[in-house]
Amino acid sequence: MQDDAADLRTWLDAHPDDRRGPSGGVRQSNRTDNDSAKMATGKGVMQGYTGVAAVDDRVQIIVVAQAHGTGSEHELLLPVVDALTPCLAPTSLLTADAGYLSTVNRTALEDRGIDALIADAAMRQRDERFATQARHQQAPDPLHDKARPRARASAPTHFTPHDSTYDPVARTCVCPAGKSLYRKGQSVIVNGNISEQFRGTIRDCVGCALRAQCLRTPATTRVRNVAFMRGRVGARPTPVTASTRMRARMRARIDTPDGRARYGRRFATVEPVFANLRHNKRLTRFTLRGRAKVDAQWQLLCLVHNIEKRAHHGCAAQGDARRADRRARYIP
Repeated sequence: MQDDAADLRTWLDAHPDDRRGPSGGVRQSNRTDNDSAKMATGKGVMQGYTGVAAVDDRVQIIVVAQAHGTGSEHELLLPVVDALTPCLAPTSLLTADAGYLSTVNRTALEDRGIDALIADAAMRQRDERFATQARHQQAPDPLHDKARPRARASAPTHFTPHDSTYDPVARTCVCPAGKSLYRKGQSVIVNGNISEQFRGTIRDCVGCALRAQCLRTPATTRVRNVAFMRGRVGARPTPVTASTRMRARMRARIDTPDGRARYGRRFATVEPVFANLRHNKRLTRFTLRGRAKVDAQWQLLCLVHNIEKRAHHGCAAQGDARRADRRARYIP
């Protein structure tokens, strides 16, 4: 064992940049399978790979399938987009969950002119359709975790200023219900902080469906008031970067009725595909080592999924058309 440790230290000294991450730090390696990575799962930290797939929303055909030895999802979006670009049409829309949201990904998609909707971590808190999602969550397996149950932090019951879309450049604010708030005069000084305050209108707030989530005392408070801090008095103002503008544009798009409808199709498009591979095909873990072999195993199972979809949709429809044509020929 001492010889193995000495060999490992010699190899690490000779390859200091072998596992550099995007931030420049050296990732921990695994001598048995150096292409894999440590990943946080529901059963603890495991050494393994991440399987990603791009699925079309018509018949759930997997267009791109890749396996990567990294637990960071936002690093995997651009490799999939690179492989998917030849298949995109001018009207194509890419949708991805919050794990793929980063400044690098948003900038790259805008530079390439690719239309995309990527959710942020607070998207469901702003959507009234997910107000009762906690009651539908599956209870943890009591046979798996023998530790004393820990108290979970309760989710916020009311909207915070972060749930509103605030544009510091245009000095506008849109509430979670999609209504524009009007600015109350000039900026005010509150405890040495420069505050910009916004207020809703009676027309929009009184009959709003989100009134109970927006106001702490809806019976006595008529309209919503929200304030945003722009920095301390005498301090240099926080610069509005391109990343801030892109984040605001993405949130504004995804919170519109059309954005919610188009992004909502992601759930019914890609989630059943992974359920089919995990539950029906029993792909609960990769059984090979090395990224090339794991990638081949992942693509093989995805190919089986595509063959089934073609049989159910494409080939089956063609067979029905041929049989109907043969029956029509024999009708006297």
